Amino acid sequence: MLTLFVRNLPPTTTEANLTELFATHGKVFDIKVSRDLFTGKARGTATVNMEGHEARAAIAGLDGSDFGGNSIYVTLDKGPRNGGRGRR
Repeated sequence: MLTLFVRNLPPTTTEANLTELFATHGKVFDIKVSRDLFTGKARGTATVNMEGHEARAAIAGLDGSDFGGNSIYVTLDKGPRNGGRGRR
């Protein structure tokens, strides 16, 4: 299972229409769209969980494509960042 990070989503993005977009490349296990606390609109980013080969196909097929009038960017999620501090 791989987690994809999606950027530059339009404010009208919903989990349903993003699932529909990614489902053309394989089974989508989970989608989380970042939302503004006060307005409820999408903040422009989301994470998508898919199987490895399907996730790579989604990156190849959707990175730089048009979605809702925006050119979206799809990459592998690097995971949480710890501020550059390593273990001592």
